[in-house]
Amino acid sequence: MITLGIEGTAHTLGVGVVDSDRKVIANVIDMFMPPEGGLHPREAANHHSDVVASAIGRAAEEAGITLKDINLVSFSMGPGLGPCLRVAATAARALSSRLNIPIMGVNHCIAHIEIGNATTGCDDPALLYASGGNTQVIAYSEGRYRIFGETQDIGIGNMLDKLGRELGLGFYAGPAIEKLAKEGDRLLNLPYSVKGMDVAFSGIMTAALALKKKGYRPEDIAYSVQETAFSMLTEVTERAMAHIGKSEVLLGGGVAQNLRLQEMVRIMAEDRGAKMFVPDRKLCADNGAMIAWLGNIMYNSGIRMSIGDTAVRQRFRTDEVEAVWR
Repeated sequence: MITLGIEGTAHTLGVGVVDSDRKVIANVIDMFMPPEGGLHPREAANHHSDVVASAIGRAAEEAGITLKDINLVSFSMGPGLGPCLRVAATAARALSSRLNIPIMGVNHCIAHIEIGNATTGCDDPALLYASGGNTQVIAYSEGRYRIFGETQDIGIGNMLDKLGRELGLGFYAGPAIEKLAKEGDRLLNLPYSVKGMDVAFSGIMTAALALKKKGYRPEDIAYSVQETAFSMLTEVTERAMAHIGKSEVLLGGGVAQNLRLQEMVRIMAEDRGAKMFVPDRKLCADNGAMIAWLGNIMYNSGIRMSIGDTAVRQRFRTDEVEAVWR
C-alpha cells in the first residue's frame, strides 16, 4: 500500500510517501522562512498554499510513482497553527476526493514517536519530544501515549527562536544558537525551572535577554541557555523513565537534532543502563513521511475516517488518541 502524508502544523510544509513495507520512499520538505521577525500563522499558511501542489508532485516524482498509485492520504490534524493545519487538511481532502481513496487525520506528536520507533529499532521508549511548539515527555501506557511531563509555557524551540531573534540570529535560530554556544566558555546564572515533571522556559529567555543588556557575550549566553534548558529536559526525562520503568529513550522534534542535547541525554541513559535512539535528522524535524507512516499504521489497524471526520484540531492532545495499533 502506498501512503502519502501531508505535514502542515507550523513553518514546514512536508509531503512524504511510504510504501507497502512502510519504508520511506519520498520526503519533501519546504520550510517557510519569514524575511524578518518571527513566524506569522497566516503568512506561513499562504506559503503552504503556494507550495503544496508542487510538493506533492515532487514527492511523487521522488518516490517514482504517479498520483494514481496512492492508496491512502494522511495529514497532520493537529496540534498546530490553525491556518497552517487547514492547508494540509484541504489538500488531503482534495486528493482523497479526486483519487477516491481513504483519508486519515493523525496526531502530529504521535507521528514523531512512530517514525522513531520504526526507523531506529527501539521497542518501547520514553520519548523526549522537543520542538518549536511542543515540549513533552511521552510514553505508551495502558492503551495510549501518556504525557508524563511537559512545558508549562512555551516550547523549547519557540524559546530558542525568540532568543535568537533578539541576538540577531534570524528565524529558526536553533542551529545558529547551537553553533554560537560552542564558542561559549562561561556558565551564567539562569533560572532552572523544573516543577515536578514539568518545565518552564519563559523565565530563562527573560533572564538571558537581561544578561544581553548588561553586555555579556552572546556566545556565553547561548552556551548557558543550552546547558540550563537541556539539563532541565534531561532531568524530567530521567524522572519519567524511572517512574514508568523504561529502558529506552527516543528523541524527536526539531530540537532533537541538537548534538549537545543528544550528548546530555545519552550520558543520562548510559548511567541508567538504558539506550538512547535518535531518528535521521530529516525525520526529527517536521516532515510528511512521519505523517504518512502513522496514517498507514492507523489504517492497517482498522481505523477509518470520512471527510466529515477530518476537521483540524489545534489543541489535539497526545493522550486523546487510543493507540489501537500497539
